[in-house]
Amino acid sequence: MINFPADLLQLLKKAERIAVLTGAGVSQESGLRTFRDEQEGFWTQYKPEDLATPEAFERNPKLVWDWYAFRRETARAANPNPGHFALAQIENHVPEFTLITQNVDGLHRAAGSVNVLELHGNITRVLCSKCGEYAQTWGDDSTSVPVCALCGGLLRPDVVWFGESLPQAELQKAVNATRACQIFFSIGTSGVVQPAASLARAAHANGATLIEVNADPTPLTPSVDFAFHGKSGEILPALVNAVWGAD
Repeated sequence: MINFPADLLQLLKKAERIAVLTGAGVSQESGLRTFRDEQEGFWTQYKPEDLATPEAFERNPKLVWDWYAFRRETARAANPNPGHFALAQIENHVPEFTLITQNVDGLHRAAGSVNVLELHGNITRVLCSKCGEYAQTWGDDSTSVPVCALCGGLLRPDVVWFGESLPQAELQKAVNATRACQIFFSIGTSGVVQPAASLARAAHANGATLIEVNADPTPLTPSVDFAFHGKSGEILPALVNAVWGAD
């Protein structure tokens, strides 16, 4: 049983504006490997960083497409864990709730979260590398990369590659939520990947209570108001129950 400070429980119960940043640690508890984990099978010969760039796609689009197709199917086979569901429950209790995620697997939405900002995109979506239109369906030709039905450009995953900018509309919404929130959670993230890592400190600077939930201490830990180290899939449901009771 986790003993949460009484003042934290009161803050959460009264909060009207909460922002949350999640990272790979949350998805890891659903069995998904983090981006830099050792690859599986055929893909052990490649570094993820060498496949996640516009240059890699231009050089060998089929190789990059196949790697993301493999990752897309892995994500689709995964299920939200109790941490995902707990965040969806918190959203139901708070008037203004924004979930900012660095994850691309779509598990937050699958768990029922509504106001989700996907800073790094969503691997389950595919769009045209030429005209930018999203594709609802695409062929499954094992010898070539599917092409856009509108312009014939090569399709690619809707994720942010190294060397690309984050979606500006999503990022601005994240910044706005960070500035306005009364409580900011940093969950399952190392706190070093920019610009997302700056959000927690910006929220704290604006007077928000800063809460960290992570498997291990991070560079952010010394700056937070409350730190809980362990599995978010255990800590978050216990916190929801302590504040609002079992739904």
